Amino acid sequence: MTVELPRYQKLENTLRQSIESGRWQAGERLPSIRTLCHQQGVSKITAQHALQRLEAQGLIKARERSGFFVAPGHREFEPPRQASTLAAPKPVSVSQVFQDIMTRSAAFDLLPDQRSEVTPPGIVQLNRSIGRALRRQSVSFQYYDEPAGDPELRSQLALRSARRGWPAEADQFCITSGCQQSLFLALMAVCQSGDVVAVEAPGFYGVLQLLEQLQLKVVEIPASPNSGMDIQALEETLQTWDVKACVVSPAFATPTGAVMPHEARVRLLALADQHQLAIIEDDIYGDSGWLNVPDTLKAIDESDRVIHCSSFSKVLSRDLRLGWVSGGRWHQQIIQLKLTSQLASSRFLQQGVANFIAEGGYSSFLRRYRQSLRQQRDHLLTLLGDWPVPLRATAPLGGLALWVELPPEVDTLSLYAETLKEGIVITPGSLFSVSGKFSNCLRISFAHPWNGPRVAALHRLSELVS
Repeated sequence: MTVELPRYQKLENTLRQSIESGRWQAGERLPSIRTLCHQQGVSKITAQHALQRLEAQGLIKARERSGFFVAPGHREFEPPRQASTLAAPKPVSVSQVFQDIMTRSAAFDLLPDQRSEVTPPGIVQLNRSIGRALRRQSVSFQYYDEPAGDPELRSQLALRSARRGWPAEADQFCITSGCQQSLFLALMAVCQSGDVVAVEAPGFYGVLQLLEQLQLKVVEIPASPNSGMDIQALEETLQTWDVKACVVSPAFATPTGAVMPHEARVRLLALADQHQLAIIEDDIYGDSGWLNVPDTLKAIDESDRVIHCSSFSKVLSRDLRLGWVSGGRWHQQIIQLKLTSQLASSRFLQQGVANFIAEGGYSSFLRRYRQSLRQQRDHLLTLLGDWPVPLRATAPLGGLALWVELPPEVDTLSLYAETLKEGIVITPGSLFSVSGKFSNCLRISFAHPWNGPRVAALHRLSELVS
């Protein structure tokens, strides 16, 4: 059943599309409330509500006695260049800088010590749901959870997956302690030591870390900052080397925020069938999109070759170590691997999150969080526009970070030690590859508000790279 949007939201979407399409430029005055009421057939309060929501999103500005105007836009950057060369499979060795960044809890913050003391309302509601679930543990605290995880949480995941084109069943999910464990179990199920795994370049350094731990070889496939993995390059690789699995992020890939087009997804699955390939879908950023949430790759998987992995950590809480995996034809093997490596998940934590989702808390939280991410992304792009050095940057419609390409002479790995002296923690581009590429690139997160100290840190970073 299709639920019709409220009138104010329809008008809000119409006005937003006009701004984003360029019909109204930065600084241009929008039609008056009276004109909007006449043109759109809505009431005055409906028009005011729509305009107020757009103002809250930073898209328009109100001027006293003058009306609403399109807010100044951020500078448009050319996207970073795509790596074009293919290299032979090689063992993986992840830089110790990765561990240092995680030790400082700085994966998504230039200034990890700038922690907000204000807890968002959605997190307060989540904590209450978890607390209620914990108080209900009168008998079950002495028993293990079933290996696949709490049935109610898996049912809620199935309901949410249907909204992204994948009508899954609860028994297709296995609860894990996070997406990293989901990826780990997936790789363990489909690969043996020495096997070759294809990954995006640039791609998630956490996957490279897993490949190193499992003694797997990596072959890097060039990825576009806009459309993700180059499927033609993947096809050439599969014709040359025996690849067991391919790890890919079709929705808001890290670090670029790229979204894989539907045609590329279809070709990817066709190659998987042709070459007996396991596709491991890292979908951890899927829920973060503020204009739309792409369907999962699993939604068009007719051969059960896609292992879908995700968690709540990137959009809800980094501290909530709760993820899931849907293993396709390897699902029972993955459940067995979870049983032997973790035994069981926390029952009360799962039940609390399931209740939070069922009561609408998660959807409500996502609406506010996506709006904040969009505003913080736009603010970051505006700040980057003031940098004194030429740069290229992505402008993703989801995810938590931008991918920034600086002049070739800049070595961001060397810059890491220099910025640490001033309390600034950057994420060098070379962490996202094993090939030595992207040494002049940075991942800069917009997961946190750009308060005074963070703005000052970003400005100082611009001085250090110039």
